[in-house]
Amino acid sequence: MTNLATNTESLASAEVRDEAVAAARAAAVASGVEIRELTEIADLAAVVDLFESIWKSAPGARPVSTELLRAMSTAGNYVAGAFEHGELLGACFGFFGNPGKASLHSHIAGVAKAGVGRGIGHALKLHQRGWALLQDVSVITWTFDPLVRRNAYFNLGKLGARPIGYLPDFYGPMEDSINGSGDTDRLMVGWDLASPEVRAAALGEPVLIDAGALGAAKALSIDADGGPLVGPTDTPTVLVAVPSDVERLRRTDPGRGNAWRVALREVLGGLMADNAKVAGFDRAGWYVISKEQS
Repeated sequence: MTNLATNTESLASAEVRDEAVAAARAAAVASGVEIRELTEIADLAAVVDLFESIWKSAPGARPVSTELLRAMSTAGNYVAGAFEHGELLGACFGFFGNPGKASLHSHIAGVAKAGVGRGIGHALKLHQRGWALLQDVSVITWTFDPLVRRNAYFNLGKLGARPIGYLPDFYGPMEDSINGSGDTDRLMVGWDLASPEVRAAALGEPVLIDAGALGAAKALSIDADGGPLVGPTDTPTVLVAVPSDVERLRRTDPGRGNAWRVALREVLGGLMADNAKVAGFDRAGWYVISKEQS
């Protein structure tokens, strides 16, 4: 995994911090929620219940515990919730990474079914960004399943984060309703909080890319049966597809879902191991990969 080279000074300017806080407030208002940091046991227990309701983990394998969140929040880490009329509709939890609080790792975020489609997840991430900048943190990292198309667009397009490493079976078996029982490959991203791309995305200008206009080879595409089809990588820019709904595929056709995991690890993971860079994600379902060394 490569280090994220920031485009900005380590400490963001007051202008950038103020802009980030304002963008976060606007996003919360637009989604109809109040977002605040959480420290009290009752609120933290509600976060645990929320995450369990989303992931539906196997007994004894819940995503987080109240005790962990209590310890983390007391130590100055990030735990926040989005509320509407006192009801918790979303939450996000992250902890400091490198010594000296140089970065924050965002471990888990989720939105209740009742809040889906309202932009609450986006509002939570912008709140986390504003909070981090006020702590003089310049980078937030997190992982996501690179097979989940909507998450790829959200992270790379709507937020402007950049992939910095492909991590095979990062968490090991998770046994929940979202991840299933297969390998938990993840894409690690870095969010350069004061970069021009991230600032623009926070103000409503996502990072857009049109894969169809690039004339690039399709290193991985979808075959006629909905499975993965490995192709050439003989152009400076190549495209890597993901299925439209891998979570449904895992439920209805686990074998094909696993075939996608193996193919994406081979193609996307292989390209990134050879120092190719993910330039962006087309909402139509393509990672755009640049093989040119900068």
